[in-house]
Amino acid sequence: MTGLNESHIEEAALAWLESLGYAVLHGPDIAVGMLGAERSDPNYRDVVLEGRLRQALVRLNPDLPAEALDDAFRKLTRADAPSLVERNRAVHRMLVDGVTVEYRRKDGTIVGTQAKVIDFESPDNNDWLAVNQFTVAEGQHTRRPDVVLFVNGLPLAVIELKNPADENATVWSAYQQLQTYQAQIPALFATNATLLVSDGVQARIGALGAGKEWFKPWRTITGREDAAAKLAELQVVLEGVFEQRRFLDLVRYFIVFEDEGGGKLIKKMAGYHQFHAVNVAVEETLRAAQAAAGRAAETPGRYEAGGKPGGDPGDRRVGVVWHTQGSGKSLTMAFYAGRVVLHPAMENPTLVVLTDRNDLDDQLFGTFAACQELLRQPPVQAADRADLREKLKVASGGVVFTTIQKFFPETPSPQPSPGGRGGKMDVLSERRNIVVIADEAHRSQYDFIDGFARHMRDALPHA
Repeated sequence: MTGLNESHIEEAALAWLESLGYAVLHGPDIAVGMLGAERSDPNYRDVVLEGRLRQALVRLNPDLPAEALDDAFRKLTRADAPSLVERNRAVHRMLVDGVTVEYRRKDGTIVGTQAKVIDFESPDNNDWLAVNQFTVAEGQHTRRPDVVLFVNGLPLAVIELKNPADENATVWSAYQQLQTYQAQIPALFATNATLLVSDGVQARIGALGAGKEWFKPWRTITGREDAAAKLAELQVVLEGVFEQRRFLDLVRYFIVFEDEGGGKLIKKMAGYHQFHAVNVAVEETLRAAQAAAGRAAETPGRYEAGGKPGGDPGDRRVGVVWHTQGSGKSLTMAFYAGRVVLHPAMENPTLVVLTDRNDLDDQLFGTFAACQELLRQPPVQAADRADLREKLKVASGGVVFTTIQKFFPETPSPQPSPGGRGGKMDVLSERRNIVVIADEAHRSQYDFIDGFARHMRDALPHA
């Protein structure tokens, strides 16, 4: 480590970011009075690059008048809330869903619409910038984070680095530095999506307000396999997370604010295993849901989990995601549900979340209920078989929780099977865009002769 210092780590990080398509600028060079000035406050109290944000709003909303874009700019930059995490949630919703604005048409009528802030479909249509040594002042404090990543002029990521040659400067002292920043210059974090710390050897990524235990490694770049051991952890997380397509997906689909009641709000972000498992599962869902006419056709390029038997288009079988204990299975299911619900090829699907015990049903329902913004709708629980039947009569949409035992024929078969479960379940829905997510599937999804798994398939023959 002799001769290696923090500036070397910073230069390496900027080089990796530049290779990913980010423009790179030095913080002092964009200060007021400099030739390349982009900031407007000589006292460093501005955290948004106003020119870049206004240009992006014009570019992404060509049909909106100037007054509507000014309104969007104000709402983005002046969001107010009792706490930093609540303010962050409000801004996050604007990033993902657009900013609600109103404007007057030429005929005098007032119309409301959403002003787009980020183009999630076309990464190249956004402005990507990495700035090192970005000075920020707030209150009595002036701080200078090592690297700030801007998308369309908004600071979406903060990276703090430490000297690997200094035995007292570890990845956790970088983490502690970010805690200081959040307390002393909170304005920088109102739009933040993710935080990254590294000492050049280790690298950890986490969310605003997260404790030390929730800053985790990111172990893969493409999701196909763990990154080679010879690669620096900082390179892996930069290329694995901040590659433009992946970063936009992370912001759009893999950040959730869980309302735990009593005014307690917790921001959570997917780990690498959740991010890639969900993306694979969504690709396989599109394949499994394909009709003969190819209604849910895949877009070019896809995630792939390796060679597998089966997996024919339209076979209705998505697959299995295996989890170890404590790996965030419930949240993975919620992230998957959020992605599937939004996918246009699924045409506003209904999700049926299946467990085999009431306590599991309640537990999983609680997780989903705390993530309503991710699902774009409140989940519901089926109280009994009749209620399940009613809830599955919908033409589209809905997230329905039920135990598998509710899939049971109303009338027994005149010739019951030796197991005593004979009889055929009535069809509850013929729709193809129903997706069944089975928790603890190894306990409930094997009896296809006359068991509950058979009854469920009879009730939802095209799910």
